[in-house]
Order: sequence, then C-alpha cells, then structure tokens
Amino acid sequence: MSRIRGLDGLRALSIMLVLYGHAAGTRFGPSLRFFEHFGPLANLGVRIFFVISGYLITTLLLREVSKTGTLSLANFYFRRTMRIFPAFYIFLFAMAIAQWLHWIELQPGDLLHGLTYTTNFHYQRSWWIGHIWSLSVEEQFYLLWPATMLFLGVRGGLRTALVVVFASPLIRLAIAHFLPSQQVGIGEAFPTVCDTIAIGCLLAGYWDEINALPWFTRLLRSPWFFLLPITIVLLNVKMEGRLRWALLDSLINLLIAVCIARVVSIPEGWTTKLLNWWPLVFLGQMSYSLYLWQQPFLNRNSTAWFAVFPVNLFLAFAAALCSYYLIERPFLALRENLEKGWARSSADRPATTSKAEI
Repeated sequence: MSRIRGLDGLRALSIMLVLYGHAAGTRFGPSLRFFEHFGPLANLGVRIFFVISGYLITTLLLREVSKTGTLSLANFYFRRTMRIFPAFYIFLFAMAIAQWLHWIELQPGDLLHGLTYTTNFHYQRSWWIGHIWSLSVEEQFYLLWPATMLFLGVRGGLRTALVVVFASPLIRLAIAHFLPSQQVGIGEAFPTVCDTIAIGCLLAGYWDEINALPWFTRLLRSPWFFLLPITIVLLNVKMEGRLRWALLDSLINLLIAVCIARVVSIPEGWTTKLLNWWPLVFLGQMSYSLYLWQQPFLNRNSTAWFAVFPVNLFLAFAAALCSYYLIERPFLALRENLEKGWARSSADRPATTSKAEI
C-alpha cells in the first residue's frame, strides 16, 4: 500500500521531540531549564507516535475490510511480527550482552518484561530499557485492536474505542484515588494510556463523517491553525495530578488527532509539503530503530564518554542506521517475498469443487 503523505514527517517530528527530551541534561547537551519550560517533550513525542499508530493501523485494517470483506488476524500478526520483532529483540539481546560484559547494569525483571512486552507494568526498571514501556503499549494494542474489530465488527470496534476514550480518564482518576500505590503507573499501564491510541483509531474510523463537517474543514484550513500545535506544547506543562489525568491528557490527544487530519487531508498545504521533505521522510522511516537505540546513549545520569553530547547523538544515529539497513529493511524485504510467494501459490492452486456441486 502507498504510504500516507505526511505521516513519516510527523514521525520525524515525534522522534526529534524524544531525542531533545532525552538529550537535555546530558553532559554538554541542551539546557534542562529550557527543557522544563515546555514539560516532558519526550513523552509528548511518544504521545504523537501513539495517535499516529492508532490512525495508521485502523486505516490499514479498514482498507483490508473494504477489499476482502473481513480481517485476517494471521496476516496482520505476521506483518507486525516481521516489522517489529527482529530489530527489537536484537536490541534487547545487545543489552543482555552489555550487562554480561558489565558495561551496564539492568534491574531484576528488565529482560523478562522486555521479552514479554510488559515493561509498561514494570516500574522499577533501569534507564537502559526504560523506553520499552511505550513499545509494550503498542504491542498490546496490536494484539487487541484487530481482534476487537474482527469479532465486534467495524462499528462495534469503533464504539469500543469511543468507550475507551471516555473510560481511560476515569480509570486514571480511580487509580489515583483508590490505589495511590499504583499511581506511578498512570500514563504507562495500558488501561491508563490506551485512549491516546484510541483517538487515532476513531479519527480513521470516522474519517468520512468528520471531514463532511463544514466547521471542521474550515478549522483545518484556517490561517490560525498554527495555534493548535502551540496549544499542544503549552498544555504539555510539567504537571501531574487530577487535572492532567482527567482533562489535559485527553485534550492533547484530541488536538494531535486534529493536526494529523490537517496533514493528511490537505496535501497541498505548506505543512504537509514540509513534512514530505525527503530528510524528514527518511528520519520518519528510520524512527523505530532510532527510538530503540537512542536510549543507551542519551543518558543524563551517565558520565561515560558515549553519553556526552553530541557524541551520544552521533552514536545513536549510527546504531539506528545499522539497525535500519541491516535488520529492518532485510526483514521487510523477506516479508514482501514471502507474501508474494504465498500469493502465487494461492493463484496456482486448482479450484476445489464442493460436494453440493458434484
């Protein structure tokens, strides 16, 4: 399927926020004081990733339903496995080797939770694999969402996503009030953060209905639209508490979805043209490997030579390029070849005759 214009550029923006958020405070890196004025920018970058993921995956699932009339869970899980697992598990293997060589120190349970994609429920983790919490959320979404759409139907799945959007803030508040010891997990445990992805799912699922609204079209084409991303940054203040969990997080998610709608629906706009600039497209395409490998190098608590800015940024890019070209792309090519082979086998297989036709 052709790539959706602008999404790679948005991924590039997301990974740049993560890189800045993590590089801030490293030796000779960007100032933490400037960073703190705009809240946790790395977390904002992850939030954008989540909304994009919900929108993109739902769009692909809806295309499959439109083409075939159903969803193939086996096909979806195969494609996700070939896309995600190789680079991820090689990174995790590298961290295990680094610990064995006493280069880094992992916490008990780090590797087990990493292997099982449950790091978002493992709060006493080390920095080295700390970012895997967001990949765990993504993997849990990949596991649940296609099955929900298959068994409940498209409309049933979208209604479920709508319930999630309204239920997650209540869950966050309930945990804060009734389970204060689990408050550390708010924003990482799947039930407390899945509304971010669900907003993207709803944007894709109700795309035609949303874009048919005259006021929404006017909003997207407004010359004052630039105030929306500014508002997102302002709402991303460094603050925890009931106001953030009940309202601010949900509002940021909604505004990010509106920004995605503008990028996708107005390809002639200068914003989309900028996001389709080839350096940003390339950065977005390798954002997964870059997200994996930035963490070991952008460590503000480390005094090692490889954690000094800008050497740490250079090493993160070098490791990401190796991962992208030596792992990601070969496995994507293997996936494509396997799918073509299966398609040829299906086409060459002789049609069977049912008993009713004999």
